[in-house]
Amino acid sequence: MASVTSLSDSVHQRLAAALSAALPQAGSADPLLRRSDRADFQANGILALAKKEKANPRELATQVVAGVEAGEVIKDVEVSGPGFLNVTVTDRAITENLAARYADDTGRLGVPSAKNPGTTVIDYAQPNVAKEMHVGHLRSAVIGDSVVRLLEFTGESVVRRHHIGDWGTQFGMLIQYLEEHPHELDHKSSEVSGEEAMSNLDRLYKAARKVFDSDEEFKTRARRRVVDLQAGDPQTLAMWQKFVDESKIYFFSVFDKLDMEIRDEDIVGESGYNDMLAETCRLLEESGVAVRSEGALCVFFDDIKGPDGKPVPLIVQKSDGGYGYAATDLSAIRDRVFTIKANTLLYVVDARQSLHFKMVFETARRAGWLNGDVEAVQLAFGTVLGKDGKPFKTREGETVRLVDLLDEAIDRASAVVREKAQDLSEEEIAERGTQVGIGAVKYADLSTSASRDYKFDLDQMVSLNGDTSVYLQYAYARIQSILRKAGESRPAARPELDLHAAERALGLHVDAFAATVAEAAAEYAPHKLTAYLYQLASLFTAFYDKCPVLKAESPEQIENRLFLCDVTARTLHQGMALLGIRTPERL
Repeated sequence: MASVTSLSDSVHQRLAAALSAALPQAGSADPLLRRSDRADFQANGILALAKKEKANPRELATQVVAGVEAGEVIKDVEVSGPGFLNVTVTDRAITENLAARYADDTGRLGVPSAKNPGTTVIDYAQPNVAKEMHVGHLRSAVIGDSVVRLLEFTGESVVRRHHIGDWGTQFGMLIQYLEEHPHELDHKSSEVSGEEAMSNLDRLYKAARKVFDSDEEFKTRARRRVVDLQAGDPQTLAMWQKFVDESKIYFFSVFDKLDMEIRDEDIVGESGYNDMLAETCRLLEESGVAVRSEGALCVFFDDIKGPDGKPVPLIVQKSDGGYGYAATDLSAIRDRVFTIKANTLLYVVDARQSLHFKMVFETARRAGWLNGDVEAVQLAFGTVLGKDGKPFKTREGETVRLVDLLDEAIDRASAVVREKAQDLSEEEIAERGTQVGIGAVKYADLSTSASRDYKFDLDQMVSLNGDTSVYLQYAYARIQSILRKAGESRPAARPELDLHAAERALGLHVDAFAATVAEAAAEYAPHKLTAYLYQLASLFTAFYDKCPVLKAESPEQIENRLFLCDVTARTLHQGMALLGIRTPERL
């Protein structure tokens, strides 16, 4: 199925042609078309063009109007103000455009793929081995998952990377403790839950920490174990692997609850780059990008200084020979550029790490690893705050466990679903409660521009009123209910019918889905899609209030309004899927 040309593109082409005819010397000029509340569209590109060509803008606008043919698409163009054009399209064009989208049997609603897709490596959802996931892990996972869906939908080739924290000195203590207490990670049965895996790890971590802090001899053994681990001693590596495997059972259970697909082959932790670290340092030192300073291998920057005015370097290798995060991150860039051959490296990482990534990217540019063909971008996100506007903590001041947060959201949502449910079984209420609760958490996160902090307020998130996923899910379920009640009547486009103002507003907005998806994907901005979908549900509510569907005036109007309902539902469903949110058929 070919993509469908949007109404705005059709109008744009016709105005651009008339503009070129009126001012041949201007070449292909952009009429700067946008949606307007005064008409369907407004073009305000004539002002700048007239200024450049020293012409009178109103006269030029009048010439352009004379050159636009009213017909199938454009009903009317008029000059307003100093030289704006107000454009109204025909009802027929709106209905026919939606009919073409509706007929797309791929389910893409006529949305085109990007013209020059490339390969993007996206680094997101990066928990730490042997540690509980907390609220701070939520945003990277939710934003990353939605960006993956958006990019794949537009035809980009996406390679996912989960750069888990699976290496470092803390493993010496853990492995040594496991060596001395070999049954600590045993399972009660062959089926092990994420909860059991995490409680095993947590118990072991606390016990090992206690001994490490109180027993000097254990501390010495643990430090020797770090050396063995880094030297690749097989027995030590086998025990390290046990911690990684146990943690993965837990990770997968959390991502499963978040309704996200995380694949084992995409988990490439810090340890995955160990074999590259020495070479990364050698290349940086030989090229002069990094220099030795007090024994450490450092990269310096003119514009990055500490409070004392001294330069703050990126430390690639410590004076004791150990490698820091920078060496790992730089090795990962080499792997992603030269082995995976990516065009874009996207990092969904907390804004508090912005300076680190600025230094890492600049180092990679100086080394020639990031050149004009490869772009590295940090999609920096803000902090999740409590209702008090401070970073989200429990009453005891602890960080909030992610699982507890999700369970509470599911409980709240289940209460809302139960209250509204008319004919749902307990099993259905539980299933819908999970979909509504997890959707509420994702939507609250995605509807805030990533770089901003947001308040985690469950009451607001599961509210049926306002900009929430629950509102969108209920709009979708309401449409499905209308379609089920339609009896013999079937949705069918009737382009010959005149449209009510509320039908036109809804139809024009459905048409803008393709442009919104393209923009949200290009800018890594899921919040642009949430804003679009909220407006779509609001316009549907207005249409439903003003235009009777099943009691419309004629059989043809019933069919056309059912068609408008169905194409809206399909758009809601596809849009929510790109956010990673389910749309239950009944609520």
